[in-house]
Amino acid sequence: MPPISLLIKPASGNCNMRCKYCFYADETAKRKNPSRGIMSSQTMKHLVDQAFTYADGYCSFAFQGGEPSLAGLSFFRTFTEYVKHHPNRKNIDIQYSFQTNGYDLDEEWMKWFSENHVLVGVSLDGPEELHDRYRIDHQGKGTFQRVMSTIRLLEQYHVDYNILSVVTSAAARQGRETDRFFKKNGFSYQQYIECLDPIGEVPGKREYSLTPDAYEEFLKQIFDAWYLELKAGNYIYNRYFENLMLIIAGQGVESCNMRGVCGAQWVIEADGSVYPCDFYALDQWYLGNICTDTFEEMETERQKLGFIQWSRQIPEECRACRYFPLCRNGCRRNREPVTAESTQKNYFCPAYKGFLEYAYPRLVEIVRLLVRDDSWMIYEK
Repeated sequence: MPPISLLIKPASGNCNMRCKYCFYADETAKRKNPSRGIMSSQTMKHLVDQAFTYADGYCSFAFQGGEPSLAGLSFFRTFTEYVKHHPNRKNIDIQYSFQTNGYDLDEEWMKWFSENHVLVGVSLDGPEELHDRYRIDHQGKGTFQRVMSTIRLLEQYHVDYNILSVVTSAAARQGRETDRFFKKNGFSYQQYIECLDPIGEVPGKREYSLTPDAYEEFLKQIFDAWYLELKAGNYIYNRYFENLMLIIAGQGVESCNMRGVCGAQWVIEADGSVYPCDFYALDQWYLGNICTDTFEEMETERQKLGFIQWSRQIPEECRACRYFPLCRNGCRRNREPVTAESTQKNYFCPAYKGFLEYAYPRLVEIVRLLVRDDSWMIYEK
């Protein structure tokens, strides 16, 4: 049996914010039953039982949404207590993570995070004006101040956290400003993800839509700042750059969208429904239910549906590209339509190519410096 990472949505797609670009709100609206409510304790126990049976070596419980905190702190206390007292005959290493909008978390949440060594991801798009442009509450008001208050609480309780930023068209124009803001606030663990247009739509038509040209410029701005900091001896974790360096150093990547092929992910909705990817929690990709089906049975269904197999296809243009070993045509979600017969070139291909032409020599330079330093742990994963 393999190690296993479970992405759990205990409050389904329900949220206490109304972000204008939310991809999961788009997904749930396309399902026959959009919201799956709040996960019951019975479903939670089935999930944990199955995880301990199936996993070997390592099991990650990653909570996401919507907004997972809407399941209530008592749910999570019960969850970790159940895991703690569960027979662990295979001595599986358990890890927790929690992706939140940071809108409504108090000190009791901080205590739970701290006591259970939960890695917290906080969604923050940048300075106040940029963040509040799209990340609003149900009354249409900006959420920046509440999110910043949550981050300060995390720091006060010494909870490990990172920042997750969605790169919209507006954010792409403010790469330098965002970098300065993050640096000023000491946010040294950063992840940027491309803003997704609604699935099935031609990309680039929404007000917030990220275009390849804009994304290329953003990546260059962020990279220049990151490179200068690193040369000055200041370490800032940028997930995309770190994974590029892993590839250059001949190591495996940890970021799914940089593998070039979909992995065996498990997305578990509040009612126990299981899907192969967070971007494809749709009726046509239903794998089974954690309460009634084993992981082995659901893996068979994944293979039958062809989800991973379809992602292995490579456009001819990619095969001839010098940067394909680094890019690998990116995430399947940005190659749609993907079918059993064909896959599109990644929508952001021009951005990746332009950025890699610009940054590759300096990435190689940094790798050559770092691999000589045995204390650089990322190359030992």
